[in-house]
Amino acid sequence: MSFSEPHFQDAEAARAFLEAIRWPNGPVCGWCGETERRYSTKRAGRYRCGNPECRKDYTVTTGTVMESSHVPLNKWMLAFYLECSSKKGMSAHQLHRALGVTYKTAWFMHHRIMESMRDGGLDLPPMGGAGKIVEADETYFGGVESAKKRTAPSRKGLRYTKGGKSGPSNKRAIVSLVERGGRVRSFHVKRADKATVSRIVKENIARESRLHTDESRLYTGADLFFADHETVNHTAKEYTRGDVHTNSAEGYFSIFKRGMRGVYQHCSEKHLHRYLAEFDFRYNHRIALGYGDEARTKEALRGSIGKRLTYRRTYQA
Repeated sequence: MSFSEPHFQDAEAARAFLEAIRWPNGPVCGWCGETERRYSTKRAGRYRCGNPECRKDYTVTTGTVMESSHVPLNKWMLAFYLECSSKKGMSAHQLHRALGVTYKTAWFMHHRIMESMRDGGLDLPPMGGAGKIVEADETYFGGVESAKKRTAPSRKGLRYTKGGKSGPSNKRAIVSLVERGGRVRSFHVKRADKATVSRIVKENIARESRLHTDESRLYTGADLFFADHETVNHTAKEYTRGDVHTNSAEGYFSIFKRGMRGVYQHCSEKHLHRYLAEFDFRYNHRIALGYGDEARTKEALRGSIGKRLTYRRTYQA
């Protein structure tokens, strides 16, 4: 896929491209799911539902993050492609210059594309499985808001982890689970204490898995819940022992931090979970897993279905 593709240049070509992805078997009402009864309207790409209980107009963007947007659809397609083909991300300022839209519009598009990349819900399968390895690790990035900063050095109520420390003070804590050779799942938590980390690990990793961590006390007792729990001692400069290591998780953190510092430069804490979802998505759809730029873009477009992200109340019929 290149920038000369018709769906990057023309809004009608972009509509046809998106319809082929979302409606491979024909138009589907975005309101009630009707697939058979519909009427064409005077406007190309707009249909009227034939279900007597619905009768609403819909387009291919109805029920997606692009719904009700005034941005031409070809610019949406190009924005999705740029976000998905850039390993370390594409800032709103870069989109603003590349698409020829205002910075406010680019910011609007960027956050909705990140929402499309989010892999959420209660039906996510557990990571790992019999004979598979899942690495768990935590890191800290960016300062917390001034109102949340601790002014006293007291450690009361906080557990110590490795090396007599529990992570940098006044930093945002991130916990990531990486299936060796597979996918990653990241969480921004208020505090990376043992109760929080243990809950994340137990809820997201299959019991038959081998768990690899560093020597942090956050994972003490994990051997009771998994087939095996093996550690490396980073304090003693032990980074690998046979196939035991957390290098996959460290590699993911390296990509994340380079992107956040070099591309985005600033991220408020309330939006950190979206940036994590974006980096998770690109890692989970990387070349090693069989995804090129075009396939990754199409997956993000499919992920936009059934999601809305608004900062004001939407009209409800």
